[in-house]
Amino acid sequence: MSPKKGLVARPLKSSEFAIEHVTSQAATGWRDIVATQKSSAADAWDRLTKAPNQSDPKCHQLKGQLATIVRDGVEHDQWQYELSGGARIWFYVEGRTVKIVNVFTRHPNQTK
Repeated sequence: MSPKKGLVARPLKSSEFAIEHVTSQAATGWRDIVATQKSSAADAWDRLTKAPNQSDPKCHQLKGQLATIVRDGVEHDQWQYELSGGARIWFYVEGRTVKIVNVFTRHPNQTK
């Protein structure tokens, strides 16, 4: 039987971080971002796999009550990656994995 046709997932280099969705909203939001901002989503993917918790103008830790998130009883720093048009990706890093919590196609009200 021949293999099924389909897209090939990009393999990670040993120095890169894996990325996963941890909520259904994150999965839906990611799909919407890819549909509306394909190049920006690819740039975000590249940035998050290489240095997710390195601060710069596009990627930084959230502030105030949003600065941390508790998942399974463990507190993590919560970060934000900014895309064009106010779109945002909220995530935290656990080990060598970027855990996407929320993806917003517009500027989230929580940070206005």
